[in-house]
Amino acid sequence: MSQLVEETLFDLLSQVRTGDSISPNEVAKAIDAVNWRRELPKVRAVIIGLARQGRLDVLRKGKPIEPEGFKGVYRVRLAQNETQSV
Repeated sequence: MSQLVEETLFDLLSQVRTGDSISPNEVAKAIDAVNWRRELPKVRAVIIGLARQGRLDVLRKGKPIEPEGFKGVYRVRLAQNETQSV
């Protein structure tokens, strides 16, 4: 299942302009339009894993945050080299 989430995530990100972000809800809805809320925990887990690998940025209020322990509304985008932590 995580492969499907990852493929869907990167497919959706490939459709937005460079630097733009998407909502995890969009990913979940693309996987299951009816029961998309059930998909959100899986989507979040994949996003956190990819952010740890440096492949995605997790954003709150448009700013990158650490992928550990965040709460509330967030968005994701492809990793931006200039915003990556060292």
